[in-house]
Amino acid sequence: MLEQRPGDERVSGEEQDSGHSPASGELALLVGVQRVLARPAAVKAARGLSHFGEHSAGWFALGLAGAAFDSARRKEWLTAAAGAVGAHAASIAVKRVVRRRRPEHPDVTVGVGTPSRLSFPSSHATSTTAAAVLYSGLIGRNLVPVLVPPMLVSRLVLGVHYPTDVLAGAALGGAVGGILRRRLTSRKRTRR
Repeated sequence: MLEQRPGDERVSGEEQDSGHSPASGELALLVGVQRVLARPAAVKAARGLSHFGEHSAGWFALGLAGAAFDSARRKEWLTAAAGAVGAHAASIAVKRVVRRRRPEHPDVTVGVGTPSRLSFPSSHATSTTAAAVLYSGLIGRNLVPVLVPPMLVSRLVLGVHYPTDVLAGAALGGAVGGILRRRLTSRKRTRR
């Protein structure tokens, strides 16, 4: 047994064995999410969402498809698609100001490559939430509860974001999407 002296910090058996301190705070939450959810099928699905949402390309493509198939509201679909891309751009601007590094800890498994080492806010969460809000207005169904939680959780499963990164990204995307959706709705009313 280790002798404890005044002023010495306690060292757990796990710390002695691994050579690193246990994760705490948000890192501990991230590690916990990965322990519970990071099964092969979940990681594969998370990677698919990651590739789909990279640079908001998948959401932009869906907006273009909406514009192609719904010619009566083509302009609204294109505006919504541009809104998803704009929300992504806004998240990049915030990242460059905040400059928070992505999670780094031996207990965090990173399951996908990232275009930068900056973490706050999650651009995937931002563009997904903006797209969900904007496309909900166009199809008349609330897509937010269906689209947003899986994307947010996927970023944690892949170990590339802290929980506050995804929550902040969702808030930013919701704000951008909400503002743009109100503008689209008010334009629609003034044309009648």
